[in-house]
Amino acid sequence: MLSIEDNKLLTKVGPGTPMGDLLRRYWQPVCALDEILQSPFRTTELTIMGEDLVAFCDRNGRPGLVARNCAHRRASLAYGIVEEDGLRCVYHGWKFNQAGECVDQPFEDTTHPEDNYAAKCSILAYPVQELAGLIWAYMGPSPAPILPRWMPLVSDNSVRDIGIIELPCSWLQCQENTLDPVHTEWLHNYGGSYYRSVLNGEEPTLGHERQHLKVGFDTFEYGMIKRRLTVGMTEEDEAWKHGHPMLFPNILLSGNPYQNQMQFRVPIDDTRTRHFTVHTFRAAEGTDAPVQDVVPAREFELQNAQGEYQNLGVFFMQDYLVWANQGPIAKRNLEKLAESDRGVIMFRKQLMEQLQLVISGKEPTINVWHDAVMDRDIELPIEHVRPRGGRYVPTEPGYSRDKEKIEAVMATWQSLGQPVTAG
Repeated sequence: MLSIEDNKLLTKVGPGTPMGDLLRRYWQPVCALDEILQSPFRTTELTIMGEDLVAFCDRNGRPGLVARNCAHRRASLAYGIVEEDGLRCVYHGWKFNQAGECVDQPFEDTTHPEDNYAAKCSILAYPVQELAGLIWAYMGPSPAPILPRWMPLVSDNSVRDIGIIELPCSWLQCQENTLDPVHTEWLHNYGGSYYRSVLNGEEPTLGHERQHLKVGFDTFEYGMIKRRLTVGMTEEDEAWKHGHPMLFPNILLSGNPYQNQMQFRVPIDDTRTRHFTVHTFRAAEGTDAPVQDVVPAREFELQNAQGEYQNLGVFFMQDYLVWANQGPIAKRNLEKLAESDRGVIMFRKQLMEQLQLVISGKEPTINVWHDAVMDRDIELPIEHVRPRGGRYVPTEPGYSRDKEKIEAVMATWQSLGQPVTAG
């Protein structure tokens, strides 16, 4: 368990908080490019770690992330006019570029051009990059580190899909689940079957034979690896031999090199999380994946209009359920941790160690790089099981807009005698 004080330390993420300062040392996904392009205004309003922002793409396709409100009379720039080289406030026409500089003040420049008043009217802006269909922002001190090119995000001959959900809980509840292998058999296997039966009006089959024999955790250069040994497996099986990684501080990679999911748990504030899942489907060697002009993104709701949790038969929705129903911030001082929680305990220790570095004025030592040698595709340890199954079964509600392209990639494995189930 954690003390009340340490729990606050790990969950408060606003400007000037220790955990907020740590997370700001990392590039964070803030929205999908598709969200901006699907917006009629080419903008999207965001709150990230307690800061109110607007993401936009100018008419030349360059993304930007700036403070939500104009420096003049505080009108929202989310309803501004996107021009070729910036975002113009619709109220009085002040225009801002991607660096937050005020580059045009029509009336002031007409009446008193000699004042160069625009130079005094910049707004907050953060550097951004697009990668794998996501807009990434760096919100920490200069200079910005390298945006990690994790292999699933840059693998060629692939199609991708992005799922987005807002969760009413701290980011830490989401990330701690990453170091919890045992929940899979209970929440997803037994619980998933139970939910599907009940929601279909069927009598559920009760009883569950225990599966996990042991779990293992290792730190490695990018974070931690979790492993599982279940009934019928040996230590030569992939789930134990390779496992899959948690990438510090707030990323999970699961799946295999051919079909995988990267999850990013980005705080909106202390008690809400914007959760992104990038699904990557890689075509079989010697075949070609369809081309995507933009990676499609879809956002879905955890609860219906009556406040009831919904879609509980869907794999990832079961995770979102238990993260959210721990409350806005889990009361970790009341926990009774056990053997299955060794990974969670190790992760909290890792967080505390990196947090103390930032508190003492130093940089984190995990996944923060300024050396150009790290500006490359980064291979990651992951289970190497070949794809199997036969149809596209999304692990989040609904279907990708590029469903046909995903199925075309799956068909490349079927033609090689390697059928695949995608999710």
